[in-house]
Amino acid sequence: MANDPRSERTRVKREPQRGQYGSRVIHEILDAGMIAHVGFVSADGQPLVIPMLYVRDGDRLLIHGSSASRLLNTAGEEVDLCVTVTIADGLVVARSAFNSSLNYRSVVVIGKARAIHDGPAKWDALRALTDGLIPGRWDDCRQPTELELKATWILSMPLSEASAKIRTGGPNDDDEDLALDYWAGVIPFVKDVLPPVPHDALRAGIELPEYLRRWKKDV
Repeated sequence: MANDPRSERTRVKREPQRGQYGSRVIHEILDAGMIAHVGFVSADGQPLVIPMLYVRDGDRLLIHGSSASRLLNTAGEEVDLCVTVTIADGLVVARSAFNSSLNYRSVVVIGKARAIHDGPAKWDALRALTDGLIPGRWDDCRQPTELELKATWILSMPLSEASAKIRTGGPNDDDEDLALDYWAGVIPFVKDVLPPVPHDALRAGIELPEYLRRWKKDV
């Protein structure tokens, strides 16, 4: 991935001062999330946006789906995608409705994604996706059967054309509104992970693995 993967298509035009283009900040935001909204035009011309699990694997995204997905049936050799990831950090309460906002971190990625068909490459991608979501899980679960592997599709999306947009801080009220008798500030969002809940049918004596006990995600 280029250190600055900006392009005219990914240049931030609305509030451009919030745009960031370095690979480090883009990677950090992508690594904090796990659900992407994937936009594409289906084979019948219908625009669609679908939430999908993903992980970042180096300079690409691995996007997980079913072989029955309309997106994956559209893909063929490659498909044009717009992938967005957003992490909400707090509600910005301004004195005016107009200046109320949201603190957030977001990434937009545009490009051509390819379905991974090759057996070993698909196996490696599925392992990377599994361990990317829950580090250590791949070696601590049953491996996919041949039928399950066929039913699972993985798209590889390059990060060569991407941008980040970030808002932080308090409300940007107009100067003439500062004296108004309305509360203003930020309602921060606290993101936490509750203790794992065992399945009702879990056999007695199976302890919670440490990697699941300490699992943490930003969203």
